[in-house]
Amino acid sequence: MATQVVMPKLSPTMEEGQLSRWLKKEGDKVSMGEPLAEIDTDKATMEMQALANGVLRKILINEGESAPLGQPIAIIGEPDEDISALLTDGNGKAAQASAAAPEKAPETAPAEKPSESRTTPASQAAPPAKATAVALQPARDDGRQLVSPIAARMAADAGVNLKSLQGSGPGGRIVKRDVESAVAKGPASGTATAKLRVGLARPDATGAVYGPSGYRDEPLSEMRRTIARRLVTSLGPVPHFFLTSQIDMDRAADMRRAINELNPDIKLSINDIVIKVAAAALIQHPQVNASFQDKTVRYYEHTDIGVAVATENGLITPVVRAADAKSLLEIASEIRELAERARARKLKPEEYTGATFSISNLGMFGIDEFTAVINPPEGAILAVGAMAPSPVVKENQIVIRETMRVTMSCDHRVIDGAIGAQFLRTFKQIMENPLYLFLA
Repeated sequence: MATQVVMPKLSPTMEEGQLSRWLKKEGDKVSMGEPLAEIDTDKATMEMQALANGVLRKILINEGESAPLGQPIAIIGEPDEDISALLTDGNGKAAQASAAAPEKAPETAPAEKPSESRTTPASQAAPPAKATAVALQPARDDGRQLVSPIAARMAADAGVNLKSLQGSGPGGRIVKRDVESAVAKGPASGTATAKLRVGLARPDATGAVYGPSGYRDEPLSEMRRTIARRLVTSLGPVPHFFLTSQIDMDRAADMRRAINELNPDIKLSINDIVIKVAAAALIQHPQVNASFQDKTVRYYEHTDIGVAVATENGLITPVVRAADAKSLLEIASEIRELAERARARKLKPEEYTGATFSISNLGMFGIDEFTAVINPPEGAILAVGAMAPSPVVKENQIVIRETMRVTMSCDHRVIDGAIGAQFLRTFKQIMENPLYLFLA
């Protein structure tokens, strides 16, 4: 019996998915549990498995397109089975034109205007030829390009000029296969970029005439959409306050240097020490290791610390579970492995959700000090700046020491000012005397 394949929920925060790649094509045999497609979720690229045996009869959305949870994206059935009843969505309309249409619209078919197609009642649906013409309407006459996020990333990596490509996706969208084809053809296909001149304007000093800059609209990736939604629910609704402290890092830097000299394979970083010190301070101040839960405040037994990692698609925070119970070297090894898989979009949902406290470090970019936005429902996040030599006063003398500035953003519904200040004082004391980590 034929069944619809629907967009699955592959992560706790996922609301829709983007079809990254079909692993099967129409007509291929499919077995239950076999990988069917790769889906870009808000944080990772994950495989979707088939839940039925049979043949992939119809693909309803193309690579690079997005669909909300539960929307049919394909049909699996027997080779000669009638699947016409499944070529509709739950309301009996959406999938019908897309799936029932022939592969190519007749050249004589007139193209309807998009506004007309949107207002046509389902009961008065246009004939298949017209529906196909709308679905395959290739031209945007406003000069803008439609590019899937995957194609845009591939083009940027390969140096392909998107303006030189003709999209083969819906509505003329440039999709993955278009970039792959351009790369395979070599420089003649547009891998060498050219200066774009658009419109008319007054000539400049060289006599060249330029108009308004050309541009392209790139659809938001699922990760970027989720980041946008969560930021809206954070800085506005969550009452932030900020605490900043300057820390003498000489001893921590010496300890890191000594450990790495003893075992260069460890590659201990300052951020590894920050994670472990934060975990130790959180155990002493459990009011900070907490989250707001609408009618309750939840206090956690262990410190699950989220560590912000920048990827080409946006920010993701892999979580070091029970950092308070792990050694400094265990944390260093774990965070390095998590960061590598985060950048490859290979993290599992449980590896980047459920932190009790987060750390964002921009020191490697030369940022001295900044404030970070809390990731609800966590109660706080620590923003870490660069470690650099600074003049400080020691015993009434000005000396040069390695210093680092940290700023903690606190949710005032969970953490009072004095509580946050006490935590930050403990964090500073341990960081300035890191041998404490080997005594605790």
